[in-house]
Amino acid sequence: MAILTIRLGKRQFRLTRVAPDGRWCDPERPLVNASRYASNGKMATKRDDTPKASVAAKIWRLKVTLRGSRPPIWRRLEVHANVTLFQLHEILQIVMGWTNSHLHQFVRGSTYYGQADPEFGMHRENERRICLSDVLREPKDRMVYEYDFGDGWEHDIVLEATASDTADRPLARVLAGKGACPPEDVGGIGGYYGFLEAVRNPKHPEHRDMAEWCGGDFDPDAFELDDINAYFQKRRRRRKDA
Repeated sequence: MAILTIRLGKRQFRLTRVAPDGRWCDPERPLVNASRYASNGKMATKRDDTPKASVAAKIWRLKVTLRGSRPPIWRRLEVHANVTLFQLHEILQIVMGWTNSHLHQFVRGSTYYGQADPEFGMHRENERRICLSDVLREPKDRMVYEYDFGDGWEHDIVLEATASDTADRPLARVLAGKGACPPEDVGGIGGYYGFLEAVRNPKHPEHRDMAEWCGGDFDPDAFELDDINAYFQKRRRRRKDA
């Protein structure tokens, strides 16, 4: 079994090759769509990161802000305009620092994008067939990216600018950002600030438990821009060598 380990600062992602389609996923916490395809007896098709020729030269600059965070936890990034929303989901997981362990969806107005879930009783447009440029078309257009319906992490995504660029770019590039990604399963934005209060105060009744739970020190200001961009550069090189 082929194993790929990706390390971004203190966070480590361990991926397993899924045969025969060539897809990578976390063996303990599989990608949401990969696990759903397997449960339906179908294999996910291999993702093609190559931009479509019609909009290959278009670059969208986005600002992503975690709703309710104070001071704001945010990222500014450039992506190919024609990435699918599913690809954008995977990009945001890396850019923000999540571990792709929960369900997600995009929302613009009254339209939801994601993977259909009959048990949830909500219609969603297929995120694998919708491009970013189909949803956000002009500067100041915005949508919401929701991750983990239990903790309820909502990210405001704003299209800041569009540009034409013929350079051979990686799928995404982070320009700036602030704030560490909260730990998974911490209980949403309220739980996150309760967690920070506990780990900062040695006299807090939950200090020891929270420190052990997060694996030691937690720096709420940590943001590893160079590591994130190095990951996308490596992904680009693997795509060109394939």
